[in-house]
Amino acid sequence: MKALIDRPGGLGDVLQAGPAVRAVATRAARVTMLCGPRGASAARLLPHVDEIVVWDPPGEADDADGLVRKLREEAYDVALVLAAGRRGPGPATRLLRSAHVRRIGAAPPPGGRPESEAALGAAAELGFGLRRGDDGRPRVRPVPDTAALTGNGPYVVVHPGAGDPGRAWSAEHGAEAVALLADAGHRVVVTGGPEEAALTRAVAGQAGVDLGGRTDPRAFAGVLRAADALVTGSGGAAGLAAAVGTPVVPPATRDLTRAVRSLPRRR
Repeated sequence: MKALIDRPGGLGDVLQAGPAVRAVATRAARVTMLCGPRGASAARLLPHVDEIVVWDPPGEADDADGLVRKLREEAYDVALVLAAGRRGPGPATRLLRSAHVRRIGAAPPPGGRPESEAALGAAAELGFGLRRGDDGRPRVRPVPDTAALTGNGPYVVVHPGAGDPGRAWSAEHGAEAVALLADAGHRVVVTGGPEEAALTRAVAGQAGVDLGGRTDPRAFAGVLRAADALVTGSGGAAGLAAAVGTPVVPPATRDLTRAVRSLPRRR
């Protein structure tokens, strides 16, 4: 059986589809993820994703026609459409019908439910369930040892940027958080994408290790896995931390002192 999973959105959105991917993979011989450019790097981190098709709707008609032709050639037996945010599954479902996919299931926007639960529910309606012992939490493929980047010893990660500008920190706010953590005795690693290098440099200052622009998503997952905690307002970074088992601390400055005192410490 060949299965296709459509999941638009960015890093955190695609990671939330991971449990549903694992459920589908219990019966499908091959699983393809259809996602946008922002989510492709996350799809590469998910176990049991065999192929990634990148498409960024709404596109030109020729682009949609080309995608339909490709999907027809692959002759998928089943497709699972997972909506993101307020976007419903209708457009993707219609496209997949045009591609002659035999069976199509769809999960509407989850409302108040966790997105991974909504995705698992939609997979179950198609007859796919998790293996016994699978707790249904997001997971990623094995990640690298990143001690060469972070240095040895325990540390806390501060990730000041965010895809949603309203959730990002200013350089001043981030620098204040780094200073607070350092004063509490924590070693601090500051992370961000290449476009955030100026921000991470200002936030890290003299007190933190600046990794801005120095990690791809897989290396970033390795940095998070070895961290005591992540401090961020970014949903994508928080989702990746959850997938590697690292606790996330809310970024509000007024709560940070109390949160710092409760962070796990390594000897």
